[in-house]
Amino acid sequence: MRKVLLPTLIIVAASLLVLRIFYLQVIDDSFKLKSDNNAIKIKYDYPERGYIYDRNGKLLVSNQASYDIMVIPREVKNLDTLEFCQLLNINKEEFLKKIEKAKVYSPRLPSVFLSQLNKIEFAAFQEKIRKFQGFYFQKRSLRDYEVNFGANVFGFITQVNENLIAKNPYYNSGDLIGRQGVEESYEEILRGIKGVKYIQKDKYNREIGSFKEGKYDTVAVQGKDINLTIDAELQKYGEELMINKRGGIVAIEPKTGEILSLVTAPSYDPAILVGRQRSKNYTMLYKDSIAKPLYDRGLLAEYPPGSPFKLMTGLVALQEGVINEQTSVACHHGFSYARGRFMRCHCHGGMLQLHRGIYESCNAFFGTAYMKTINKYVQPSYAVDVWSKHVKSFGLGQFMGYDLPTGRRGNIPTSKTYKRIYPNGGWRSTAIVSNAIGQGEVLMTPIQLANMMATIANQGYYYTPHIIKKIKGQRIDPKFTTKHVTTINKKHFKPIIDGLFDVYNFGTAYFLKAEGIDICGKTGTAENFAKINGKRTQLEDHSIFVAFAPKNNPKIAIAVMVENGGFGATIAGPIATLMIEKYLRKKITRTDLETRILNKSLQGQYAKLGGLSEAVKLEMKRQDSIAGKKTLVSKVNKDTIRSNKK
Repeated sequence: MRKVLLPTLIIVAASLLVLRIFYLQVIDDSFKLKSDNNAIKIKYDYPERGYIYDRNGKLLVSNQASYDIMVIPREVKNLDTLEFCQLLNINKEEFLKKIEKAKVYSPRLPSVFLSQLNKIEFAAFQEKIRKFQGFYFQKRSLRDYEVNFGANVFGFITQVNENLIAKNPYYNSGDLIGRQGVEESYEEILRGIKGVKYIQKDKYNREIGSFKEGKYDTVAVQGKDINLTIDAELQKYGEELMINKRGGIVAIEPKTGEILSLVTAPSYDPAILVGRQRSKNYTMLYKDSIAKPLYDRGLLAEYPPGSPFKLMTGLVALQEGVINEQTSVACHHGFSYARGRFMRCHCHGGMLQLHRGIYESCNAFFGTAYMKTINKYVQPSYAVDVWSKHVKSFGLGQFMGYDLPTGRRGNIPTSKTYKRIYPNGGWRSTAIVSNAIGQGEVLMTPIQLANMMATIANQGYYYTPHIIKKIKGQRIDPKFTTKHVTTINKKHFKPIIDGLFDVYNFGTAYFLKAEGIDICGKTGTAENFAKINGKRTQLEDHSIFVAFAPKNNPKIAIAVMVENGGFGATIAGPIATLMIEKYLRKKITRTDLETRILNKSLQGQYAKLGGLSEAVKLEMKRQDSIAGKKTLVSKVNKDTIRSNKK
């Protein structure tokens, strides 16, 4: 038996190998497509990207036809370079540079020579393309923006780079891919599937028909349409209100976690990143290190949250049982929390309880509540971790899992934080009490602030914020319909909400009321320092405001952050009120606030940081257009942008 076993195994293995070789060489031709590049030409049929709509079905992004000139360097022969360059309006140096780049990629494979020709350029070149051997057209579709706002939401499409081509076999040289915004997050859904045609060539390199009668050809599948959670009118209005300002606005529907508005300022018209001028315009935006128009402040900007964080301090203190609604704290226009340590306060002073502490934003009350929370436990390190766990249950201090490709986690300190700061130990609640009022080591992004307010509006739960509402023929990710419950008992939210409601009735936002809408809100400021001429300089505080409305059955939660805006009620507060009224009523009754905010410019403050960049000047022109200021400059700019698109 043993004598027969080894020969048998050899015979079986050899037989299987012969059969496999026979199958690959005689029966299966698919490998011939990859190996026989001289005899077979591959043509791709690129589908249209899926359309993008807002939550109400308004079309935001569609497509327009575009054409790339492709080149196969080895096939370029007898070319009249002068005529070719004149026709495409390029010089000989540029021509040689592009040819050399194509050769480096591959002498025998096609690559993009000149991208994104419009219809007029295409028609002119098409008439003479027969004279230019080795060149051909590749039809593609580019984005066509129906609106001139929301650039940070949409993102843009650009050519793939060589690193991505090496990693992902789907993409070839010249292919387009989504970058930033929903174009990146939902690239595989929006791009569709490109079709492939295999063309047989004869020994003279002439096309003679489909390889194997089209047996291996595939048909292009158009990308799927998507509906965003964004309300287009609210998004547009938010960008209008942020004219000549820097900052972010995030609005969320509390009951679903749907993002209603995601504003960053300054921004740009998405149309300038389409067409032949895309690269030049992107470089201008990218190099603007002052205004940072490509930097989404709603998702990336980390700030000390200031007074809005007092709501978290109060909720944790209630949950830990160290205060109740009747707890009274004396405020002497500040809080003396240690020998020689005094935290100033702008409230009216006297004996305060939780309710008044919220609507007057008393530092003494919440400083005391925080210290009681930490001092409840023997070990401050353990106490901080208990406090941190409660706060993080609101989605703070971590990446929130939303469906946009960028973001920051913010910072909610733990015992590890203070072990690094105080390696020798010995710290107590007095060393970290500034956390109570949203200073210290606490950092939050505007979207985290908005989610915090949505969670309070829901009295203890939230859904992961997301920007996708519907995908044609497909369900959205179930994580966006999964409820997250905080560690705070539901009963503790009512006194906090009552205090927030009276911020508009008796407190720091009493002059911001919109008649007939019960708004719950909280003002805040954050200290702002910058290096100017190598010196640390304190600038005007950042203006912060958070709110939700109506008080009962809330439909919108919002966070507004305006850099160098001063007190929370000065600029951020009015913006929040106007955004809430716009969403709930579809019109504005507080026209006094609207006029003041639209006319308010902080460019003087920003000029201290280095003047106005070209990107900001372009943005100011766009904002003029958005606001309906029909100046010659804005008209010329708009015409230029539309021309570049073509």
